[in-house]
Amino acid sequence: MKIEQIYTNCLAHGAYYLESNGEAAIIDPLRDVEPYIEMAKKRGATIKYIFETHFHADFVSGHVDLSKRTGAPIIYGPTKMETGFECMKGEDNQEFKLGNATIRLMHTPGHTMESSCFLLLDESGKETALFSGDTLFINDVGRPDLAQHVIADMTQEKLASHMYDTIHNKILPLADDIIVYPGHGAGSACGKNLSKETSDTIGHQKQVNYALNPNLSRAEFISQLLSGLTPPPGYFPKNVIKNIQGYDALDEIEKRGMVFFSPDEFEKMANQMDVLVIDARKATVFAEGFIPGSVNIGVVGSFAVWVGTVVPDIHQKILLVAEPGQEEEVITRLARVGYDNPIGFLEGGFQSWKLANKAFETIKTISAEAFAKEIEQNPMLPVLDVRKKSEFDSEHLINAINTPLDYYENQLWEIDPNQTYFVHCAGGYRSMLFISLLRKKGFKNLIDINGGFTAIKSTGMVDVTEFVCPSTML
Repeated sequence: MKIEQIYTNCLAHGAYYLESNGEAAIIDPLRDVEPYIEMAKKRGATIKYIFETHFHADFVSGHVDLSKRTGAPIIYGPTKMETGFECMKGEDNQEFKLGNATIRLMHTPGHTMESSCFLLLDESGKETALFSGDTLFINDVGRPDLAQHVIADMTQEKLASHMYDTIHNKILPLADDIIVYPGHGAGSACGKNLSKETSDTIGHQKQVNYALNPNLSRAEFISQLLSGLTPPPGYFPKNVIKNIQGYDALDEIEKRGMVFFSPDEFEKMANQMDVLVIDARKATVFAEGFIPGSVNIGVVGSFAVWVGTVVPDIHQKILLVAEPGQEEEVITRLARVGYDNPIGFLEGGFQSWKLANKAFETIKTISAEAFAKEIEQNPMLPVLDVRKKSEFDSEHLINAINTPLDYYENQLWEIDPNQTYFVHCAGGYRSMLFISLLRKKGFKNLIDINGGFTAIKSTGMVDVTEFVCPSTML
């Protein structure tokens, strides 16, 4: 029996490849399905099943493309939802033979109503591994407030109550030595306090996961599960719809998006009202020169998540600036979260823009050490901390103002366009994105602190609040 976790850090997502006696199954595939096909081909295996733990919100799954490419059926847990593609709607405890092994569907509503886990019974019939999707994470369970953004009467309280039953009737009775393979790890917004670990045993989770405490009453469980939640990223409901209705093949999106424009052509298109320019270069490189009005979301980082967070329209037409050779990766990452309308790239990257003598702007930056000396002279220096509220509440600079990037538009009223501010996040990725968004809106007096809070704190020269362990990472 072969089990392989295929973990994608930028989405904090785990897909799974299972194989027994020449037959393979894929659980929760990403939209770029070629790696799964190649994996099976190299091992001489046939992909027999595509299992989906639920209708995902944080990414567009590869189930439709993978089924078309391999002929393998798409299998969900019990659901009345009508899909735009053929699929099998399984039943609770239904079993599927995979070579000499067996996969048992466990209907586990709570994160969503159709949420299901898949329990692997090895060749000897022993219950070995639980592929838990967004039902059970390491140190957490799936948040119950996402489905109501698609189905209005499916309230978070109703789903939290279902999750309580799932935990007590389905998860807690499982043997302690079963290995848990979740759908996500730390960094995902599908749970509020996920571990960096990407697998564990049921037994250890019974000891450390608050949600698996058998002594919690239903009311206590619901209260704990709902505390610390924040509004989900705006693209989540739109991804759910794509995962239910289907989508264009990734090859078609790449064909449409892999178009290259000269600086003159690019400039003309960028000036259209319905086009957004995203610069996918590193933050430090972007700061040295960028096309006016462009937004910096570095592809080396949580690119897809931040596109989904700060670009409200999933159908947005997007022009791109990227380092030569990274274009295909940029399109793939956009498609993973449903942004299927990249319309082309600046040919030759930003260097060609400069060589064409086109106007460009820069972002003023300052080292953490230089900032520390500035704030020593003026302790009331205006500082914007764009990390999440949970990060800020855990530890922050004295007198800093928290303006989380996730909800930046809600707090623009706090920022005086005529005032100079020093801006930081944890390491520099989010602060440059924040500054570029505000620069586009006319805020010119923002200075980025290189290395963010991590670098500032390491100087030992700046006062910070006493550390408080966060109860949520949202």
